[in-house]
Amino acid sequence: MTIYIDVVLIENLIMNSIILLATGLILKEKIKIIKVLLASLLGASYSLVSYMSILEIYSSMFLKIILSIVIVYIAFNPQTIKKMWKNLLIFYLTSFVFGGAAFALIYIVKPQEILMKNGLFLGTYPFKTIILGAIIAFIIIMAAFTVVKSKITKKDMFYEIEIWLNGKKIETTAMIDTGNLLKEPITNTPVIVVEHTLLYDCIPKQILNHLEELLGGDFDNIPKNIKEEYIAKLKFIPFSSLGKQNGMLLGIRAEGIKVKNIDKERKQDNIIVGIYNKSLTKRGEYRALLPMIPALFDN
Repeated sequence: MTIYIDVVLIENLIMNSIILLATGLILKEKIKIIKVLLASLLGASYSLVSYMSILEIYSSMFLKIILSIVIVYIAFNPQTIKKMWKNLLIFYLTSFVFGGAAFALIYIVKPQEILMKNGLFLGTYPFKTIILGAIIAFIIIMAAFTVVKSKITKKDMFYEIEIWLNGKKIETTAMIDTGNLLKEPITNTPVIVVEHTLLYDCIPKQILNHLEELLGGDFDNIPKNIKEEYIAKLKFIPFSSLGKQNGMLLGIRAEGIKVKNIDKERKQDNIIVGIYNKSLTKRGEYRALLPMIPALFDN
């Protein structure tokens, strides 16, 4: 069987590029084609050297791992060790799926024309077979990650919660917001963000309907008796978010919160309710943002 060196190089260059592009899409990385091509060329060059058996060291597992790290670094330039390992893991998973799907298709099409040398599958099978295998593998892996992600989201990102505030109980669905690092600045108490319409049975409407005025220091629309009762209870919580770098939430201390999961319930006594004067979602999938409080989620 005649194997052409340029074919080996081009086939591996294209396969590596497709694998890196798929990895970038899964990780939602900003993809730069030139970096992907450089990383792919490095991998293809290694495959060529390995096939030609120029140096025995090129077949070592250690070198292959180092090469993978360099390829991922060139393609995605991860800034932390944690992100590097995450990118490398997805790169390996993607490679395994692509390799399995492509080889299976090649074997089905022309099994008699497959040669394996130094870990490389070679042959005279049509180039379009490789591309078709890559497309099938890409569809499989993207569908798998979509399903897994949706399952994780439903199970681990949404919780039924109960909040006790002013002697009354509020029940709603909350989403865990890993980016929610809000804390009341004086006591360092964690803050759960809740839509104001959920609190009408617990806090006077005169307060909930005038949140913006209160944040600006205007208490003219608040009856004297309510102002005297709540002026000392209300907390001013600074926050930063996309499009609003110096925002402010009005908050109030709750008696406690209970988070319900499929197999457990956790309680937290020390928490502030941050009052949000709009809807968190258009469809109402959740009406509160729950911070990652260790007492609620640690095993």
